[in-house]
Amino acid sequence: MSLHTTDLGDHGSRIVFCHGLFGQGRNWTQIGKALSADHRVTLVDMPHHGRSAWPEDFDYVDVADQVAGLLPADDPVTLVGHSMGGKAAMVLALRHPEVVARLCVVDIAPVDYTHAGEFRGYIDAMQGMDLASVSTRAEADAALTGAVPNPTVRSFLLQNLRRDGGGWRWQANLDVLGRDLADLGGWPEQDLAGTAPYDGPVLWVAGATSAYVRDEYAEPMEHWFPRVRRVTIKGAGHWVHSEQPEVFLEVLRRFVR
Repeated sequence: MSLHTTDLGDHGSRIVFCHGLFGQGRNWTQIGKALSADHRVTLVDMPHHGRSAWPEDFDYVDVADQVAGLLPADDPVTLVGHSMGGKAAMVLALRHPEVVARLCVVDIAPVDYTHAGEFRGYIDAMQGMDLASVSTRAEADAALTGAVPNPTVRSFLLQNLRRDGGGWRWQANLDVLGRDLADLGGWPEQDLAGTAPYDGPVLWVAGATSAYVRDEYAEPMEHWFPRVRRVTIKGAGHWVHSEQPEVFLEVLRRFVR
């Protein structure tokens, strides 16, 4: 399966970014451009998202292996993943440690989450839109307002809306993501049975107001990633790098150095 990537910068160590659910590689553009003066940066459209291919199922092991296919063993990278992309990045580091020099996990943990109701609501709202009746992006925004009143979240979701032959289509694979939402919220513990912990340096970045990183999640994080260091960023929720980009950028720069 082909993955769409965007490359920034032409020298220095390589940093690879994996976005979260409903995202695209370009969500990391601001951070990536800031780092590209000193690093080679790769922004990945994850499977089922953006311009990347749509497999038949969502599976973290398959997703991790696809991204690993972009990373040669003779050029290990700093791997950064947020939310869904953070879980994929963790699985990648565990299965292919030779291609990961260091790992940064953003506001997610290696655990099963049960609070996926908001994402189910987003998928239902997006699938429920009558795209044939939408002429402009403003009309699409208005059509989604009732189901998604938060303008920031609505704007984020509408980044997935693209013109296609005069009409509109969703770039995210809503059918599969909706069907496999439990797998998206899960952690492939059984698939990783017998896998050794990742012994490289790990930075675990959490948003202070987010519910995705809790004290009780430290135990599984430290089990799989014994060299982990946790940083909590004030004034940020789940989308840490969007809500506090300058602070996040400085934290990441120090980690890479």
